[in-house]
Amino acid sequence: MNASIEFEGKKYELPVVTGTENENAIDISKLRASTGGLITLDRGFKNTGSCESAVTFLDGEKGILRYRGYAIEELAENASFLEVAYLLIFGELPNTTQLDKFYADIKEESHVDEEMKKILDGFPKSAHPMGVVSSLTNALIAFNPSSVNVDSEEDMYNAIIKILAKFPVLCAWALRKRTGQPLDYGDSSLSYVDNVLKMMFKKANQDYKVNPVVSSALNKLLILHADHEQNCSASTVRIVGSSHAGLFASISAGISALWGPLHGGANQAVIEMLEGIKEDGGDTKKYMAKAKDKNDSFRLMGFGHRVYKNFDPRAKIIKKSADDVLGSLGIEDPVLDIAKGLEKEALEDQYFVDRKLYPNVDFYSGIIYRALGIPTDMFTVMFALGRLPGWIAQWREMRLQKEPIGRPRQVYTGKTHRPFVEANKR
Repeated sequence: MNASIEFEGKKYELPVVTGTENENAIDISKLRASTGGLITLDRGFKNTGSCESAVTFLDGEKGILRYRGYAIEELAENASFLEVAYLLIFGELPNTTQLDKFYADIKEESHVDEEMKKILDGFPKSAHPMGVVSSLTNALIAFNPSSVNVDSEEDMYNAIIKILAKFPVLCAWALRKRTGQPLDYGDSSLSYVDNVLKMMFKKANQDYKVNPVVSSALNKLLILHADHEQNCSASTVRIVGSSHAGLFASISAGISALWGPLHGGANQAVIEMLEGIKEDGGDTKKYMAKAKDKNDSFRLMGFGHRVYKNFDPRAKIIKKSADDVLGSLGIEDPVLDIAKGLEKEALEDQYFVDRKLYPNVDFYSGIIYRALGIPTDMFTVMFALGRLPGWIAQWREMRLQKEPIGRPRQVYTGKTHRPFVEANKR
């Protein structure tokens, strides 16, 4: 099947590629060469497929999200985060033996070199945790300087294990630096998710007991954030890796891309909005009216989604966990009360229902993280912790497919050729 384009009186045939879910794409990889210079312009790459990938399928119109063919609803309900990480990276759910080995290998590599503490100490306590985590991830290269031989399964596996093992420690250290707590190395007897909770929240003079409701909610949140097709940070990881930059450097670049408020920072923006409403008296009806006023600059954060045009399937899953966490912890927080009020009004208000502006995963994840006592500027770090397996899977796939270095084109709109003029004549 081909598509055709006419330009300057000539007709060009372009092949059409069809994916396993019947998505069609016009292959324009030879367009410039065959036409003598014609390229396509697609700002933000909204209509451009940069790769063929078997990792994640997303249908925003139908509200479908699948990892390697498995529905996100089934994975969130039945799987552990490490099972999903294995699935995303290696293509299949692990059996018991594979999963046990996977976690044993991760635990074996979970030690972070003591010298990394010196780098952490160099940051002021006020440093944003995302900047800290991005820097520490990049610094791992200094302690693992050999490049990954992508033709060696052993080399690839070892690099993947190292980042999965050490990244939660770096995230926990960023939090403990932020809160003034001594660093914690975790407990190898705990599950991956429970160990994350222990490293983050154990107080120096107290034993730490994992709350199963909190553990279940965090497990689901990490799974829901584990991958999301070719988003800004995943595309960044792939394009950085396409230069044959190593895994750690590519992941560090992905963290920086995730940092932005239009991407991973959205759940932080939700809480900042709620705090602003609280400071203004907490009148949710007033702010719902502002959100509907086209002449008002106020934007209701955490509602609707740029990809999901109907509903965010992840939000349906995590809504119950948010309710469970709030109920289990018995928290009284006026900001969270405002959040529940906005949620109720948005689900009942015809304006929002007609426009399908439902609460999304960022709305509920922000509520959960606040309930757990995680500082607002740590929310995006938690997002990064969940997204790590997806980044690894995207990087690994890109390297194994031997994709060429990413090099977008442009339409130049600057000055045409002009002669140089001496400084005293300008």
